[in-house]
Amino acid sequence: MGERVARIARTGGPEVIEWVDVDLPPPGPGEVRMRHRAVGLNYIDTYHRSGVYPVDLPAGLGSEAAGVVEAVGAGVTDVAIGDRVGTFGPSRGAYATARNVAANQLLRLPDDVDDRTAAALLLKGCTTEALVERCARVQAGQTVLVWAAAGGVGQLLVGWLKAIGATVIGTAGHADKADHARAAGADHVILHRDEDVAVRVREITGGRGVATVFDGVGMATWEATLAATARRGLVVSYGNAGGPVNGINLGTLAAKGSLFVTRPTLFDYYVTAEERTAGVERVFSMLRNDAIRPTIGRTFALEDAEAAHRALEAGETHGSSVFDV
Repeated sequence: MGERVARIARTGGPEVIEWVDVDLPPPGPGEVRMRHRAVGLNYIDTYHRSGVYPVDLPAGLGSEAAGVVEAVGAGVTDVAIGDRVGTFGPSRGAYATARNVAANQLLRLPDDVDDRTAAALLLKGCTTEALVERCARVQAGQTVLVWAAAGGVGQLLVGWLKAIGATVIGTAGHADKADHARAAGADHVILHRDEDVAVRVREITGGRGVATVFDGVGMATWEATLAATARRGLVVSYGNAGGPVNGINLGTLAAKGSLFVTRPTLFDYYVTAEERTAGVERVFSMLRNDAIRPTIGRTFALEDAEAAHRALEAGETHGSSVFDV
């Protein structure tokens, strides 16, 4: 069966994304053929494409998708033909009309979660769960700073943190994005292009700073992040949209108040099947409780991946973006 699949033969800008026709073989042992219905767009996709995160070339792109099982290989018992399923990795190749994927990377989608929502939520939602509850272990009553609070993960972080009783300060680049951050539940929103974020954070917190910073931007916000963090506070640096953070000076962490810094990746927190299952169930619970609302800001046709990457990197999206297949 002929399928359309995105490939990169070299790293670089969005123009390196190419679409090729492939004939999928029958799924091998432990594999499933998954027909995609919706595919998630995530900032990590741009890191793989650009070479920020090295990958073996040629490579596929994307790890998040929702669809239906079309065929199963030997030994597969947890899913069956016709089941609605989702995946969020770690294997890549979701930018495709269909693919063979390891069955242990799939989960059955509940009837109350549609394909677009699943494709917008699985990777970002599990990332949010891991950052808040497994990594930072944020407690009720703490004040937290969320950079890019109108983004896909940012909005989920805001909603999740509010649901567990934290006070949330968010940043946004423009007034319209500030509105999205407030709608997600942010108590305060700082326009980082117009205001000194660290100064405003100290004003809001009575000079103390925040207990935890969730920074998905990276180098461009690093100094402001350190300056906004309270004594013995935690910096969770989880992304590189503004460049990777390099050359951390331990003396600086001491001078800023004995700060803690971590650079988590999702699959160090979702190692076992039990960890994956518990995380996904927690995400769906927060969704059903209306604590998180995966706003789908834009949709793209699957083969418009180049345009989608350009829009994402230019800051022209808010919330989550998905590809329709």
